Amino acid sequence: MKRGIFFKNFLVTACMFAICFIVFGMTMLLMGRAFLIRDRQDNLFSTADEVSLLAGAVYQQNELNSLELRMSLAAIAQCTGEHIFICDEDGVIITSSDTYRVSPYIGLRIAEDVTAQVAETGVYEEVGTLGGLYDAPYYIVAEQIRELDRGETVGYLFVTYPAGGLLEVWSGFVTAFVVIALGVLGLAICFQFFYSRRMAKPLREMAEAANRFARGDYSARISPYEEADEIGTLTEAFNGMAESLELNDSRRRDFVANVSHELRTPMTTIAGFADGLLDGTIPRTEERKYLEKISSETKRLSRLVRTMLDMSRLSAGEAAQRMTRFDLREMVVQTVLGFEKRVDQKRLSMALDMPEDEIFVRGDVDALTRVVYNLVDNAIKFSDEGTELSVSLWKENGKAYTCVQDRGATIPRSELPLIFDRFHKSDRSRSMDRDGVGLGLYMVREIIAAHEQDIFVTSENGVTAFTFTLALADGEEK
Repeated sequence: MKRGIFFKNFLVTACMFAICFIVFGMTMLLMGRAFLIRDRQDNLFSTADEVSLLAGAVYQQNELNSLELRMSLAAIAQCTGEHIFICDEDGVIITSSDTYRVSPYIGLRIAEDVTAQVAETGVYEEVGTLGGLYDAPYYIVAEQIRELDRGETVGYLFVTYPAGGLLEVWSGFVTAFVVIALGVLGLAICFQFFYSRRMAKPLREMAEAANRFARGDYSARISPYEEADEIGTLTEAFNGMAESLELNDSRRRDFVANVSHELRTPMTTIAGFADGLLDGTIPRTEERKYLEKISSETKRLSRLVRTMLDMSRLSAGEAAQRMTRFDLREMVVQTVLGFEKRVDQKRLSMALDMPEDEIFVRGDVDALTRVVYNLVDNAIKFSDEGTELSVSLWKENGKAYTCVQDRGATIPRSELPLIFDRFHKSDRSRSMDRDGVGLGLYMVREIIAAHEQDIFVTSENGVTAFTFTLALADGEEK
């Protein structure tokens, strides 16, 4: 039978509770029993001390078996519940606290080894029958009786108490403790049962959700956990991961659909023109024109494949592995100069607003060159003829800012949040950028994100500006 973490946790906790209660209970019971015995023996010794002084005082006037002493012993025994008797130096009992006219104990002899120990050490204590004197166990203490003037031993005093009474008290305490302990243990186990089950619920839901993820269903979520502990944190992280997986899966599906569409279009065009050339549908006089179209579509297809490979490289984190220190100003100038012919063809005026000194940054120079190239290329495409295209560069708060600005159609406000998405083409690009594959700005954002920097776009009154940041290299002025 498969046992889950809930059962294992509950079993371990229940066993720990039981062991703790057993160890604690046995310790307390043994300590309690020892305390009761010690307390009773202390009381017996206290009585023995007082009675031995009384007997020593009486001995100066009368014998130890006098009626007055026996009456005093009876009164003390009546108050304390103890049994008191005195024996002479030979161990023969000569008086007792019994209220009977004829005491059954007077005349009996105490075992010689007991009286010998009292004579040698001055005291004696045990739990027993005193050599068969009693039918049941008694707590027994004994002391010497000394004459007050000369200090000579004139007899031995024994004070006893039935052990059964204390055992009954102790048994009642044990019973009460066991009942209370079992009740508390039961409540603790019940509480642990429900708490462990509650703790295991998110884990079971995670297992079920993970199985659904394995089947391609990323809509599963874990019920919110009320407490802000490790399980609550794990639940939030799991739900966050699930949302990310669902979003990535949606993006992957869109990406595959868009890639399929983008690949199909040039491939269909190429195949159609090639078949037309082969079967003679296209006249020979038009062959060159259609061959140029095939070449254009082939180059477009090549650009798409190359861009997708670059995206794969970015996803693998290669940009972060090729960080170097370079002059951003020089890189931007060299990249912009490569567009001189296209700028002239569109009769644009190029304005460069840059500081005279170098601006050193850290980054992947090839990837960042691609960023500047894509932004300038995009700005040229969408600039109105005869307008100004500007590239600005400055430093602020430890970062280098690069801004590419063009003048043309205003991007609708609703399009701005989508401008960096894969295969997204705004309305103006659908009509003007037939050769694009819709990945340029997406690549720009991914490269900047790989450098842990920001890029943002504004478009108002026909002026569109893309601005991105880079971290200054060590030693650069803030």
